[in-house]
Amino acid sequence: MQKTPNQKWNEKITQYRKKCQSILELSKSIRYVGLVNEYGRTLTGIFRPGLDTLLSNEPARNEFFLVSTMLAMRNKASSALGNMDSAIIRHDKVTLVIFQRKEGIYYISINKSITPDAVNQIITKIKKII
Repeated sequence: MQKTPNQKWNEKITQYRKKCQSILELSKSIRYVGLVNEYGRTLTGIFRPGLDTLLSNEPARNEFFLVSTMLAMRNKASSALGNMDSAIIRHDKVTLVIFQRKEGIYYISINKSITPDAVNQIITKIKKII
């Protein structure tokens, strides 16, 4: 029996969710892992249980849209600069690690308290998953 487009889509989302869960399990310092599309819409996302979210729904949507727009614009420079491996954005409260892949943009929020070396170790482990 052939699968419907909706069934295929649901299977992909399930695969993406499993990847996000695997990333979340890499470190207790990871607060959130999500996958957003090129328009900033969340395909799937997982918060670490027991932590308060820093952004409510609308600011989170705006953040994802901003990141997706920035990466879309950055793609025009990739022929000169090469493909982007990852981006790290440091805020006062969290460090964000962003990966652009064919399925979308992985957006990972990490506690600010960990060292840059620990962030690099997490990045290395994430690359093996995605």
